[in-house]
Amino acid sequence: MRKLVLVAVCALALVPNASAGIYLGVFGDDARFQSLTGQRSDSNPVILGWNQGRTWGRLFPAWEAYLGPVPMLGIKTHSRGVEAVTPRGIAMGRGDAYLISINRAVANWGKPVTYVRPLAEMNGYWNDYCAFNANGTGRGATHTTAWFRQAFRRMYIIFHGGTKSAVNAKLAAIGLPGVSVDLDDNPYPALRVIWNPQGYGAPNIPKNSAQAYYPGNAYVDVVANDLYDQRYKAEWTANQALYAAHPTKPYAIGEWGLWGIDDAAFIRQMANFVKTHPRVELIAYYDSHLGSTFDLGPKSRSRAAYRTYILPLG
Repeated sequence: MRKLVLVAVCALALVPNASAGIYLGVFGDDARFQSLTGQRSDSNPVILGWNQGRTWGRLFPAWEAYLGPVPMLGIKTHSRGVEAVTPRGIAMGRGDAYLISINRAVANWGKPVTYVRPLAEMNGYWNDYCAFNANGTGRGATHTTAWFRQAFRRMYIIFHGGTKSAVNAKLAAIGLPGVSVDLDDNPYPALRVIWNPQGYGAPNIPKNSAQAYYPGNAYVDVVANDLYDQRYKAEWTANQALYAAHPTKPYAIGEWGLWGIDDAAFIRQMANFVKTHPRVELIAYYDSHLGSTFDLGPKSRSRAAYRTYILPLG
């Protein structure tokens, strides 16, 4: 997955906070990450291609044990080398079979908390569902920010589910076609749908800002950002701006990591951000595979800092 160094409250007892502890996650080999850092991860997130878990790859029932106590399921529109569905297609119901299968899977898992993180980093040109190319040109009528917002709203409504009549009333209210079946009921806070842009768009133009893709408060449970350190400063300013722009929403760091460098200061700064921003409820390190550019194994200073500063947050 291509990235730049871009940035990306509930009072209920189920929601962690800086004083009670947040959810700590890691992409990749969670057992190896525990051996490196001592972290017993709450979440082992995955990012799936379109229809993965339904028609190809490991089927959804098999994901439950892998995902950990607090699943986080990311979804992309790329599948087996091609874009499988456009933002307009999702909005108009052409991806409903997959969305409904996710609705069913979340209900069948029955976890106290499950995160679904659809179409993350939508303001990054490397993702099919971004509205813009790297040079700032648009990707056409099926990939506008307006269609992205509608697609995200549809996903949110279907994931949370309900009776056919209730779901269709919500879809009709925003001008979208209905579904043909009753869905499982996945209420918040057991299901938390994450809207996860980057703090700075790539390309970094006003039309590709994070806010241009925001579907509205009614269709977002948690706001998140991705934050990486790549031999020069990570974009903490943009991270702070994203946090401040959504003061009523819980916050997460959907992905964070060290891009090929050993930087204990970045680890300490992440811990400080969590401790001073009480709406943060989850951070997920990317990633723990042996040999990955993000692997903490060869980064002795950062590994020690993780044990000292991040573990106590959980």
